[in-house]
Amino acid sequence: ALSTEADVRAAIGRATAVFPTLAALPAHQRARILNRTADIIEQQQESLARLMVQESGKPIRYARGEVARAVETFTFAADVARSLHGETIPMDAAKGGLGKIGYYLRVPVGVVAAITPFNFPLNLVAHKVAPAIAVGCPVVLKPAPTTPLTAVRLAEIMLEAGLPEGAFSVVVGDVEVGRWLTTDPRIAMISFTGSPPVAQAISQVAGLRRTTFELGGNAGTIIDAGTAVTDDLINKLLVGSFAYSGQVCISVQRIYVHDSLHEEFRTRFVERTRQTKLGDPLRDETEIGPMISDQASQRVADWVAEAISDGAELLTGGQPDGRIFPPTILAKVSESMKVMCQEAFGPLVNIVPFSDYEAALTAVDDSEFGLQAGVFTPSLAHALQAVQRLNVGGVIINDVPTFRVDHMPYGGNKNSGVGREGPRFAIEDMTTLKMVVINK
Repeated sequence: ALSTEADVRAAIGRATAVFPTLAALPAHQRARILNRTADIIEQQQESLARLMVQESGKPIRYARGEVARAVETFTFAADVARSLHGETIPMDAAKGGLGKIGYYLRVPVGVVAAITPFNFPLNLVAHKVAPAIAVGCPVVLKPAPTTPLTAVRLAEIMLEAGLPEGAFSVVVGDVEVGRWLTTDPRIAMISFTGSPPVAQAISQVAGLRRTTFELGGNAGTIIDAGTAVTDDLINKLLVGSFAYSGQVCISVQRIYVHDSLHEEFRTRFVERTRQTKLGDPLRDETEIGPMISDQASQRVADWVAEAISDGAELLTGGQPDGRIFPPTILAKVSESMKVMCQEAFGPLVNIVPFSDYEAALTAVDDSEFGLQAGVFTPSLAHALQAVQRLNVGGVIINDVPTFRVDHMPYGGNKNSGVGREGPRFAIEDMTTLKMVVINK
């Protein structure tokens, strides 16, 4: 059922009412709820994975992986709950502080509004809900309207794990529900994962409230001279480019390959891509299932056709069969083409040769996005040069930019976002500091 405005206001009201209770729960109790949630998710791995497949089309091999990651996310958040602390302040460092004791605490900011996308309907929800509960913040969540069922199931699991009623509510709908949620004055913090235009709209109504935005990407990968073109390299780039039909914000979209490796890499990568298994996402062997909607599939098809008409070379793929879009590789692309400068969010990757490493770094960085980048190189100097030069939230050396583990700080620069996820880092925006000064 779609939520009405009354439903949204009531959910925020329940969260507001339970906030003092949740904030007052001892850390070990909040941690136990999160650990118990992780245990139940692990016990129900197969049913949760199948639910995700049925509502989103994500191949089950990736859905199972997402469930396993959600277990880790809740476990990491439980660790954060147990270790949340402040620090002492050396008051006598200032003349006026003599004879005083000072320390600060981290306290929850209040009710968190969370808005999540369709592509990781369990783990991206976990990245907002788990750290919020760890620090004592109730959450009202609006999941993507295409994938609400996984979020609803998670809310049921957390109640079973002992979370107080009202501490985690799910409201279902699209733009109107999001507007009701983000404009309510009882919301203390907004955590959003989605597109830059929506984030800008939210920021205009957020006022003085906390906001965290995890937005889009256009991930570039460099394959430097001297890198061995192995099966492992090819497979990493295959998964990094086409997992869940490229509907991942850190999906590889641009591959810059040194001239000395270009021909071998291109031949082997195209050959392996053509062997990708498409079809029913509930089958274990399926690598590519349907995209989230007909519109999403058609948009990628239009971008590919436009690039070809402007001189790009289609190496494989390009023609969708309904929502099934085959992995697509383009060459002879220019930086101004949509497939290169905007976020494709589909099974599409571009191969670009380069001769100068410095120029390749410049090309990767020449983007409105700055989420993550990958660099394959045998040169430590080149690796450190990339770390220094690239204005992105994460530089992944000798792996694809699609790499992520759930306790690392994750987020982007430029139009890729503000703030960081990962339970330890998410709590920085979900808590505020309370300074205590004791006059002896």
